[in-house]
Formats: sequence, structure tokens, C-alpha cells
Amino acid sequence: MYLAGHARHARLGYDSGVTFSHGAKDRLTHHDLGRFAGETLFDRLGRAVCAAGVLPRKELYEAWEVARRVRRRVRGGRVVDVAGGHGLLAHVMLLLDDTSPEALVIDPVRPPSADALHAAIIDAWPRLSQRIRWFETPLDAVTLDAADVIVSSHACGALTDRVLDAALAAGAAVAVLPCCHDDQTCDAGPLGGWMDLALAVDSLRAVRLADRGYDVWTQEIPPEITPKHRLLVGRPRPQSAGVTAESGAE
Repeated sequence: MYLAGHARHARLGYDSGVTFSHGAKDRLTHHDLGRFAGETLFDRLGRAVCAAGVLPRKELYEAWEVARRVRRRVRGGRVVDVAGGHGLLAHVMLLLDDTSPEALVIDPVRPPSADALHAAIIDAWPRLSQRIRWFETPLDAVTLDAADVIVSSHACGALTDRVLDAALAAGAAVAVLPCCHDDQTCDAGPLGGWMDLALAVDSLRAVRLADRGYDVWTQEIPPEITPKHRLLVGRPRPQSAGVTAESGAE
């Protein structure tokens, strides 16, 4: 059991020590620099986050695991990070694929500490300078395009559905890590008798994308980072292709 867990953490590329929870909300600071001593992209990102000293460690691991799965399926495009907070997911999406011209971080309230995180990452990767923009506005105030890649990590409740609606309307690729499922605002359809509310809601979301002509991937990020670890990725299907649906954690 220990060996299996240790191997999984080795694939993730970071310390598997039991005293360092990847799902904790404690901030990463200069005291944690030794945990990111290597020269992998993740280690370099970890050191930048530690230098900023403003980000809960959970957000680092979460953004990394979401972004690397999305980039396996969707390349290029303008990244639109909805409910993006500090904007780390937007930064990581560009780091993993430099063919994306820019990223927008959409959030009605930009955390004051977002500037410190952005500055630390730009210091490590100057090529990202001027390529990330914040919009303190609702999603529906932003014009989206079919070439966009719309992502949202923990868009609460029905906000996930609004993200999917916006992607479908634009014909854009989309990836969401849903949370805060609410039986008053989220649609579980007829599935509630067979499965819990959250799974029923997310299952219908996946089916909805497939029905609208999207290739769909249902995946998971490591549950030790967050119990809300289901990742839904959709990409408009080429007109000549057939229906595709793949599942599984990677």
C-alpha cells in the first residue's frame, strides 16, 4: 500500500512526505524552498510560488494537475481562466504550451496578492510578461472565441454550468473541476436515485458536452489534493469525426 502511494507521488514529481499535505491551505514560503530543489518545470514553479509567499500550497498542486491533464488534450488557443483568483492556472497553462498567445483571468474580485505571485512567475519566466491579463468582471462580459481554451478550477455550483454554456456558445474547448454541487441550482436529472448528487450532476454535464458534438474526457486529479477531484475536459469534435468518450485518471 505504501509502495503504491509512494510510486504515485513520484509520478507527480513532488515530495511524498506524510507531514506535507498537498491539500493544505497553508501558504508556501521560503521555508518550503527545499521541497522544490530539482530542475523540473514543477520544481521551478514551486520555487517561484515560494518566493511570492502568498499562495496556499493546495492551489499549486491543484493548478499543476489540472493544467497538465488539459494540455494533453488541448493545445494552443487563448486561455480563459474563469473564477481564476490568483491566476495560477492561467500561468501554468502558458508554461506548458507556449503556443498560446495569452491568457485572460476572469474574476470579479482580484486578490491583492495576485500581483506578488504574477511578479514572481514573470521573474522566473520573462517570456510571460504582457501575456496575462486580468478582467474584474463577470464571465458574460467577456467576448469568447472558438479558438479559446476555457478553464475553471472550482467554479462553485452553477457557475460551472455557466462556464460550460459559454464554451458551447463559442464552440470553444473547455475544462472544469467542479465543486459545491447544489440541488437547488445544479441539474442532476433522473440520476439521483442511483448516485450521489455531485456525481449525477457531473455525469449530466459530460453527456451534455458529448451531445453537443464534443469529444469528452472524464478524469481525476489526485484526491489527496482535494476531495472535489473530478476533471471534465471537452473539445469540439471535428465535423468528420465520430463520437468519442474516454475516461480514467491519468
